[in-house]
Amino acid sequence: MNLRGLRLYRTITPCLLCRGKAVDVANYYVSIFPGAKLLSQSEITATFAIKDQKFMVLQGPRPTYTIAVSFMVLCKDQKEIDHLWKRLSAGGKVLRCGWLQDKHGLAWQIVPDILEKLFTDKDEAKAGRAFQAMLKMRKFDIAKLKRAHAGR
Repeated sequence: MNLRGLRLYRTITPCLLCRGKAVDVANYYVSIFPGAKLLSQSEITATFAIKDQKFMVLQGPRPTYTIAVSFMVLCKDQKEIDHLWKRLSAGGKVLRCGWLQDKHGLAWQIVPDILEKLFTDKDEAKAGRAFQAMLKMRKFDIAKLKRAHAGR
């Protein structure tokens, strides 16, 4: 297939259907993520950005979200995990292995960025211990994951 002349997609923007005012939902997420910004709003839509990822909120009927689609947030430290977990789980549902659903029903994975390194260690015993520790967690605890990885 010749892709010459074909305009490739610049971005993919998640569009979140919500019940209630779109700007209120957008402001909810903007208030949780440091540096997030409300970009635009109208009577039935609002757009916001978390870091470089743009989102659109569209006012409509109450959607039914599942965990089949989630937003994974890689966190640099426990403080960031704790902040996002507390804010996003408030009024929502806590699941396992770093997953939660927020008060609007959206699924999130709040994950330490060190997790991939722990799970892909060439020493399979270390990786396995970290994985088993993760299976017992709801919110990730980086110190416990590191201890399990080290065999302590």
